[in-house]
Parts: sequence; structure tokens; C-alpha cells
Amino acid sequence: MAKKGFTTYTLREHYKVSHGTVQRLQRNMSITTDTIDRLCKILDCGLEDVLEYIPDPVEKDETR
Repeated sequence: MAKKGFTTYTLREHYKVSHGTVQRLQRNMSITTDTIDRLCKILDCGLEDVLEYIPDPVEKDETR
């Protein structure tokens, strides 16, 4: 967002993104696919620009 000159205020006031959604983004919490789609349209970017896949850590099998 910063690269495009957007602030959370801009998202809330100009694009009517809810305060709750902005908080979820700031806290790296889950958001809906509709929200992701909307952000991509607002920022004129692709999924790879707003998402990063981080796999869960591999847990050791403790039964062995």
C-alpha cells in the first residue's frame, strides 16, 4: 500500500473499507476472498502483490 501512496485512512475514508477490515489487515488476521479481490482492484495489483504463502511449520511425529 505504501508503494502506491495508500494509507489505512485512505482505505477507510475514500474506499469505504471498514475499520474492522483494516484492523484485521494490520494484525495479519484472516480476511475474506472478497476483501482480497477488492484490495487488488483498489491497488490495481495482482494476488502475488498482496499475499504471501507461509506454510505451517512441520510438526514432528511424537509417537515414534
